[in-house]
Amino acid sequence: MSKDIKIRLMSKNDYNAVLKIDEKVNKSLRSEYYKLKFEKLVESKDYVPTSMVAVDEDKNIVGFIMGELFMGEYGISDDRAVIDTIGVDPDFQNMGIGKKLIDEFIEHLRMLGVQKVNTLVRWNDPELIPFFSANNFIPSKIINLVREI
Repeated sequence: MSKDIKIRLMSKNDYNAVLKIDEKVNKSLRSEYYKLKFEKLVESKDYVPTSMVAVDEDKNIVGFIMGELFMGEYGISDDRAVIDTIGVDPDFQNMGIGKKLIDEFIEHLRMLGVQKVNTLVRWNDPELIPFFSANNFIPSKIINLVREI
């Protein structure tokens, strides 16, 4: 990995770069999803900044991680956070940028007093399961239940 990759907190000006990376990774444009995410996680005064971007030596955004901080919600007594979206530009994948994003995200949360970080992954995802496993995530004791209607 290039030593020149820096991680910083996400700002509202990063919207277009994040959208472009996500479109390259997912092969679809999810502008409404990211518009709502940015309104909630970056522009709202009610949320503690946690989302981050990876920036190369030319100041181009090459990756991002987005998440939320929960303080005693859903009857859970300790402080928790969730990673809900992560993306690395395909031209920069397999260079350790995803790991660096997670490490910086976790360290930032640790300084905020967070004790646990959760994420959701499809049980059969051939890329994300090994990625999160390699970054010390393990199956939770909480089961996600769903009811289709």
